[in-house]
Amino acid sequence: MKLGPKAAAAALIVSAALALTACGGGATGANPAAAKTTTLTLGTVQEIRSWDPAQAHVGHILQPYQAAYDSLLLRQPDGKLSPMLATAWKYNDTNTKLTLDLRTDVTFSDGAKFDAEAAKANLDHFKTANGPQMAQLTAVTGVTVVDADTIELNLTTPDPSLEFYLSQAAGLMGSPKALGTEAIKTEPVGSGPYVMDKAATVKDSQSVFTARKDYWNKDLQKFQKVTFKTLTDLTARTNALVSGQVDATLLDPKTGKQAEGAKMTLAANQVDWQGLLLMDRDGAKNAPLGNVKVRQAINYAFDRKTILEQVLLGQGTPTSQPFGKESGAWTEELENYYSYDPAKAKQLLKEAGYETGVTLEVPSVPGFETQLAVVKQQLADVGITLNVGSALTNTFTSDIAAQKFTTMYFSLFQGEPWVAINQIVSTKALYNAFKNTTPELQAKIDAVQTGGKDAGKLAQEVNKYVVEQAWFAPMFRVNQMYYHNSKVTVTPQIQQAVPSIYNYAPAF
Repeated sequence: MKLGPKAAAAALIVSAALALTACGGGATGANPAAAKTTTLTLGTVQEIRSWDPAQAHVGHILQPYQAAYDSLLLRQPDGKLSPMLATAWKYNDTNTKLTLDLRTDVTFSDGAKFDAEAAKANLDHFKTANGPQMAQLTAVTGVTVVDADTIELNLTTPDPSLEFYLSQAAGLMGSPKALGTEAIKTEPVGSGPYVMDKAATVKDSQSVFTARKDYWNKDLQKFQKVTFKTLTDLTARTNALVSGQVDATLLDPKTGKQAEGAKMTLAANQVDWQGLLLMDRDGAKNAPLGNVKVRQAINYAFDRKTILEQVLLGQGTPTSQPFGKESGAWTEELENYYSYDPAKAKQLLKEAGYETGVTLEVPSVPGFETQLAVVKQQLADVGITLNVGSALTNTFTSDIAAQKFTTMYFSLFQGEPWVAINQIVSTKALYNAFKNTTPELQAKIDAVQTGGKDAGKLAQEVNKYVVEQAWFAPMFRVNQMYYHNSKVTVTPQIQQAVPSIYNYAPAF
């Protein structure tokens, strides 16, 4: 069984002009007479604890896995999906079976052949290995080998994000000989563009990779050596970049000033939104939050533009909506739905019967102390008291699930609409801790799930609902401050704080 042309590839995400405009920015200041660089050294914020592909994560933690592992689908910088180990794919009429046609010329670094059995072994392993992203294949009930280079993924229900997931952790392919072994935890065995140099790799310091001979796609293999240098401390990353120890790394608005002073190039990208999650929307533990007028009053209390300028040096965009600009769910009319209007906030509190005041309890969030101080002040100006309690701990996800917090200030990923819905809106979402819903909202969510290629557009209705009902008080989308030197070019990756490994190239 073979599928149609490659044009069958689905494009789930709208192209982001921002991602493209920064492309090639690293050439600025390049010396034409200098030799072309063959090495890439990246400052990373976290060490990889297991190289088993089933333990891969998303965001900045996905990047190192891409050095060793190809994925079934390739996500382009603008978010469009293109062939990689799968050359074509399509759904059946009910969107409950996804058929993938696979490459036939790929081997793993241990010599094993990539084929349909290998792909099935990886997907089966991913579903049972209890990795941090195992939910990516929740809808997949089983994988069927149709022939040597064709598999079918059978779903219980449609999952508009499945193709996206196959370009992420769930799509990474490791050698079937190595899956489940202890060895793969410390030394990856994939079909990717690079292989680990175990002798040069030092735990909690650096992971070193060299270009794999006879790699099937030389266009994705742009360096002879790639090093991931672990630098958890922001100041250490800044110094490493400025001194030339690393070619690129993630900074913040403040340290970015130092990098710009050293003529580093910024590849900015908006990935997360920050703001208040008003989670107790039925007022189960905090009665005032059950009144939509109170939640709307909270939204009208904030001067988002001034907060952004003062706290994040203007690095971001004020917004009233929790869905990202590239998600398909974003709409212009919701961008400034709640303008700064303290008088209106006070009027809404009066109409809700809370003229004498409302009290909110939030946990302290490390790194957001300044934001919380400003939020506290502006809420106080309209008659709302914000009490900041103990700091979040490493059990904060279970604490959220246990409804320990009715409100919290947080930073959340703005990804695919179906991913975002299941992160913050649906009754399955961690950040919908009180499992709030209505028949009207559920109908809108159901429409997205069965909407196929129209899922993003249909998600606009979900976005509109949660904004009008003030489920959140978004403040702004935050610029990710990714800096690099003039030796390399860097193309930002839509919805990722750090680019995919394929997005770097020698500058000269």
